[in-house]
Amino acid sequence: MTDLIRKDKGQPLRDAMKRRGMTQAELAARTRAVDVRGQGVSVATVAKVTGSGETAAEKCRLRTAWLLATALDEPLQQHFDMPSVSTDTVERCNPHGDSELG
Repeated sequence: MTDLIRKDKGQPLRDAMKRRGMTQAELAARTRAVDVRGQGVSVATVAKVTGSGETAAEKCRLRTAWLLATALDEPLQQHFDMPSVSTDTVERCNPHGDSELG
């Protein structure tokens, strides 16, 4: 599953919350309102993603990021970056096998 990286250690998220006068608990409640499943994001997860302390998380799941951005009524890209290309997805062998003869 793809994880997104929050921008600027979560400052854009905190700024958006401040502009809207939202607490972490209010943002969590708003994620439930925009979630078609009605689950939303827990207050604990909102605190980890929007926080700035030692317990803050730099990454979160795509679904979490999408729900947070939607609840804030702002573009996902304003708050999160996609991870760089993983070396796990880079082809490492030549098209004729793992070793070259010759």
